Amino acid sequence: MDSPPRIVHESLGDPSHPTIVLIMGLGMQLIAWPDSFCQALVARGFRVVRFDNRDAGLSDRTPGKKRGNLALAMAAAALRLPVRTPYTLEDMAGDTVRLMDQLGIAQAHIVGASMGGMIAQVLAAKWPQRVLSLTSIMSTSGNRKVSKPTRAAGKALLARPTDPTDPVAVTEHLIGVFGIIGSPGYPTPRDAMRERIGRAVRRSYDPAGTARQLLAVIASGDRRKLLATITAPSLVIHGAADPLVPLAAGRDTAAHIPGAHLEVIEGMGHDFPEALMPRLAALVAAHCSASAASPRPS
Repeated sequence: MDSPPRIVHESLGDPSHPTIVLIMGLGMQLIAWPDSFCQALVARGFRVVRFDNRDAGLSDRTPGKKRGNLALAMAAAALRLPVRTPYTLEDMAGDTVRLMDQLGIAQAHIVGASMGGMIAQVLAAKWPQRVLSLTSIMSTSGNRKVSKPTRAAGKALLARPTDPTDPVAVTEHLIGVFGIIGSPGYPTPRDAMRERIGRAVRRSYDPAGTARQLLAVIASGDRRKLLATITAPSLVIHGAADPLVPLAAGRDTAAHIPGAHLEVIEGMGHDFPEALMPRLAALVAAHCSASAASPRPS
């Protein structure tokens, strides 16, 4: 991308309050951060900024680029060869920093989910002066040995709807995907899931953009050495029942970030069920507040 992409964002709460920046995962939009979660953080005295990553939602698309060859990229990564990609996770972390600059945010608490957790990790390592704390949710260090999804979850992630041009078909397809990767201990009622996913599909649906994001993830490779350089107070949250990014990946992430605390949530999969929002918001808010009160290493 010749020029930085235009990033669509939403700011909630008082701009004078400490800021929490939320980074969403693969192919997901800012509205995938539940309103109840965001409002709970605002109620605890934070400003919340959520946004669409490049190639998702209403933010800019990478011009002149097709989906990319995912099979070739995965084969190259397995052989530890360079992966061709139009952009990297570091570029996406740079998007977040530019958004902070645009909004006049010198420092923020950075919270990322799934791919967003990977971006947040890179941001914390590469731009430490901008990060008050890091929270990595349902994410991974890039260590392939501990990051393999179940067969069903991996198949669901790569499957396509019967008719990508039909919003109803796309919605039903995604309901099936989240039925596989979601939280068995906190199942979302089907009608509620249909409303949530349908809203997202109506707002934006771009599988080619998602494929390009996935290329960036594949190209990122193993980040364990990078994680070892993170100095921000770090919290790793992971569901014990996550079939897409297994708990072992969360444990590995926490093990490689100095001083990181791991919070395991029983019954949680790879989604944000409404029933867990009070607990997740409380964990994130407490971590951010404690981080603000703790001295940072020089």
